[in-house]
Amino acid sequence: MPSSSVSSSTPVVTETARLGPVRQTYAGTADFPPVARSYTQVSQVVRELGLLQRTPWFYAAVGGAIALAFGGAITGFILLGDSWLQLLMAAAFGILFTQVAFLAHEAAHRQILSSGPANDRLARVLGGIVGMSYSWWDSKHSRHHANPNRVGKDPDIEVDTISFLETDAAASRGIVRLITRKQGWLFFPLLTLEGFNLYALSFRHLFSRGPIKGRWTELGILSLRFGVVLVPIFLLLPLGMAFAFVGVMVAVFGVYMGASFAPNHKGMPIIAPDAKLDFFSKQVRTSRNVAGGWWATWLMGGLNYQVEHHLFPSMSRLHLAQAREIVRDYCQTHDVPYTETSLWRSYAIVIGYLNRVGLAARDPFDCPMVSEYRRA
Repeated sequence: MPSSSVSSSTPVVTETARLGPVRQTYAGTADFPPVARSYTQVSQVVRELGLLQRTPWFYAAVGGAIALAFGGAITGFILLGDSWLQLLMAAAFGILFTQVAFLAHEAAHRQILSSGPANDRLARVLGGIVGMSYSWWDSKHSRHHANPNRVGKDPDIEVDTISFLETDAAASRGIVRLITRKQGWLFFPLLTLEGFNLYALSFRHLFSRGPIKGRWTELGILSLRFGVVLVPIFLLLPLGMAFAFVGVMVAVFGVYMGASFAPNHKGMPIIAPDAKLDFFSKQVRTSRNVAGGWWATWLMGGLNYQVEHHLFPSMSRLHLAQAREIVRDYCQTHDVPYTETSLWRSYAIVIGYLNRVGLAARDPFDCPMVSEYRRA
């Protein structure tokens, strides 16, 4: 039965010159009592049922279906020629690149092939096809999995235009501060730029100083990728239509990616930096599943089973639904909150959470009633 978690506890006070004290509350050790041997018991059942076995034939079928869809999209692009209907093809390419990103994510978690190095090579190639640096994403995502929603350790809750913590919202300045005040409502519109942001972060990482494994391989793949994608667009379409095509393609990619990853943890408890939690409680209580069954699995690349994915990162997408039954039953038996909701409800939670955080960026002396009269 779906339920939801509520965070409370140890206050952390941060002083800002303009706003005064901002009291951010984080969930701590006392809020999440340890569940003895829980992960060991659940993982034993999962292993006995063979749910950690690789399913290369399944991923071969998924990859084949995506390749056929790309073939159809390319054929449509050629046949349409100089037509604004090309923007529909651009949206289709944005969707397909996101599906490839899901496969890159699964390869990085070593879900597809039998050996770690083979999965890494596959993830690097698939990430390059998407236009993202595998080494940048893998480092960031690994830290997230180790400490989801933990302050100071999870890069996914660090400020990047959007603030996920009230202390970050209060510290915002300039145009970012204006965005932060309404960031919940602006979240999905801002995702139209997320694709460009991911590309920029990838290249910034690859051109940064310090050792980066596979730097030149990734730069070569990315250069080839952008050449193969962009040259035909600007060669076969009028200049204005070509820019519109790229804009729509990247916007759809960014929105689709953000809409698939955002429901997973946003609005779930934020963990205090010094909290000591067992692995099972940490992963289950900070993750949210999205109901919907097989269609949600295809739509979100298995990310709809976020609880199970965090408990068993190397588990194939094909086995997550069965693992869900085991984990959910265990949580019910041991009174551990297991959060699952509909896709639309999850978006409402994310928007509401971001708007609450954004309140910290508002002027404390600005009367809400006066603001209403100003708008009138």
